[in-house]
Amino acid sequence: MKDGKYVPVKVLLYLISIMPFWILYGISDVIYVILYYVVRYRRKIVTKNLKESCPEYNTYERKKIERQFYHNFSDYIVETIKIGHISDSQIKKRMVFNNMDIVDRLFSEKRSIVAYFSHCGNWEWVTSITLWSKHRAGKDVEFCQVYRPLRNKWYDAYMLKLRSRFNSRSLKKKSVLRDLLTLRRQQIPCITGFMSDQKPSKGDTSHIVNFLNHPSAVITGTEQVARKLDMAVVYLDMKKVKRGYYEVDIKLITEDTSLMSEMSITDTYVKLLENTIKRNPAIWLWTHNRWKNKVVMPNE
Repeated sequence: MKDGKYVPVKVLLYLISIMPFWILYGISDVIYVILYYVVRYRRKIVTKNLKESCPEYNTYERKKIERQFYHNFSDYIVETIKIGHISDSQIKKRMVFNNMDIVDRLFSEKRSIVAYFSHCGNWEWVTSITLWSKHRAGKDVEFCQVYRPLRNKWYDAYMLKLRSRFNSRSLKKKSVLRDLLTLRRQQIPCITGFMSDQKPSKGDTSHIVNFLNHPSAVITGTEQVARKLDMAVVYLDMKKVKRGYYEVDIKLITEDTSLMSEMSITDTYVKLLENTIKRNPAIWLWTHNRWKNKVVMPNE
């Protein structure tokens, strides 16, 4: 963070973060034009993913979804920077959590929770869930999210700072099980968000499902952590209400993982996520080359 070459970037990000939303969305519109028409950022991948994943739409409809996606992605960029200087009351108006009583009840019962979520809407704003709980983050409970450290140390530190803005903790993917075990020994209930919608890392257990019209290898580590630590499981169903306004419906998958068959938690998450995406395809992160490595369904 002390590296002088990042001072101009730091100043620029600060200036953007203090701007009102109407100016931010003007900047977002410019970013959209640059990404979509000038740089053409991953346009081929997005077009391919939409064509293969959404055959129910015609070419015109998919192109409309594609443009909406890039508008949403541009909004995500400026909204994320805004986290640095947004009030608690303002973020609560713009990011609403429904069914928070599920989480608070489990906390009162001293239960910890795995929260499946995804790259939908503005996933960085989900850290404001701490503002909706009856329990105090960092005192009697912990709100956590799993992350992979970024290669650029300055940018990694910047993102960690934003993600802790509402008093949540970021846990490294490599050490998340150890960190959660530590919290359990300390008898501190926690809810931990796992972004489980991307392709598995090398070494992850292979589980193939039909997802968005593709045979897809999916992440199973999230379910494994929930089972090992006897954690309840919820799904965070993201909706974009309108520009700059989101809602998350907290949906209980199970309070007792032992009552669900192996991989059924993962399968349930995949179905819920697919429903979220099909409801509004433009809010998912289509730039990821999710199906670069082809897999085959087990029965084929």
